[in-house]
Amino acid sequence: MQLKNIFQEGAIAAHFIAESIAKHATKTEIGGHNIFLGQVRADDIDGKKVTAIEYTSHVDMALEKMHEIREAIFAKYPLTCMHVHHSLGVIKAGEICLFVFTSSKHRKAAIDACAECVERIKAELPIWGKEIFEGDGYQWKVNN
Repeated sequence: MQLKNIFQEGAIAAHFIAESIAKHATKTEIGGHNIFLGQVRADDIDGKKVTAIEYTSHVDMALEKMHEIREAIFAKYPLTCMHVHHSLGVIKAGEICLFVFTSSKHRKAAIDACAECVERIKAELPIWGKEIFEGDGYQWKVNN
């Protein structure tokens, strides 16, 4: 079985998000979409400003876990489709690092499935973020 790759190097571009949405115009059975965009924040941590996050992952384990999450969400909600894209590498503050896009005949399923997917990605996928500070230094990010 070929696992769907959710990872891409670098930030997720606005044109990619727009094209993903536009591709669904022909799927006229869809009545609702829900989108979550995760953006890198320029947090101030103990007087140091975060300028970027460097994302790494145990890719094979993450893709297997994402497949399990995907199957469980499709079993729970009447979705038409679900797309997940997560960045790897250095993503600057203000750039998009996570794009989750769910579609269904009715809005509630799309909204609930998207929210559950995001929470499970944050809690269950082996993805790590190194917060890079202005000047020098870093710390490992805690998901919350």
